[in-house]
Amino acid sequence: MSKPLLFFDTGIGGLSVLRESRKLIPNAPIVYAADYAGLPYGQKSERELAARVPALLGRLVERYQPGLVTIACNTASTIALDYVRSALDVPVVGTVPAVKPAAEMTRTGAIGLLGTEATIRQPYVDRLASEFAVGKKLIRFGAPDLVYAAEQKLRGDLPDTDIIQSALAGLFSQEDGDRIDTIILACTHFPLVGTELQNSVSRDIQFIDGSAGIARRILHLSADRKWPESKENGVFVTTGKLDELEPYHNALKGFGLQEFHAL
Repeated sequence: MSKPLLFFDTGIGGLSVLRESRKLIPNAPIVYAADYAGLPYGQKSERELAARVPALLGRLVERYQPGLVTIACNTASTIALDYVRSALDVPVVGTVPAVKPAAEMTRTGAIGLLGTEATIRQPYVDRLASEFAVGKKLIRFGAPDLVYAAEQKLRGDLPDTDIIQSALAGLFSQEDGDRIDTIILACTHFPLVGTELQNSVSRDIQFIDGSAGIARRILHLSADRKWPESKENGVFVTTGKLDELEPYHNALKGFGLQEFHAL
């Protein structure tokens, strides 16, 4: 039996990474874990996440025996990735803001970055900017409410347009915000409302996230694996209450997640 690929996030944001991975490895067994009991990560301390994420992933790896773990969460990756890799004896893929490709795409040299409050303040982002965006201006804004807009959408509700517009205004109102032509979606939840973000801008702006690159990394690290000939039902695991997942069932089944477990 093939060992599954394990995707981990605070909620449903990591589905944006799973979606791209499914395109490359359609028949890989999937376990998707959402730490709803810990939501939102973006407003937790670095110390708390550095302890919580490795502990949870240790339990998940013990229970599901995955062949590879993907932390499909920018906040958890920028804070806890090294701790997780030290704690687990399986390959671990992290998620980081797509600063390098954004720097290559921009024509004006002004790049917006939307993330959680925890992500945008991380020294890791500073290092990415100094390494890959020299001479560019990286304008950051913490937009944690976009997480809830994405969750609304996956429950079948219309995302709050005020949340969408406030996030964009938080970038455009800053110095040189009028020059932004590329926006990094530095939270895996945000691409799930990418259409709403795109429809709310009145000028030519490119949105970019790291999900396709992460999927290619997963494919590379899994190159020697033999996958089933047909797609199996995926498993969705929550640290929260199972009955709270019911509004998401239709959307999750669209991602091949048919079984629901509590951790």
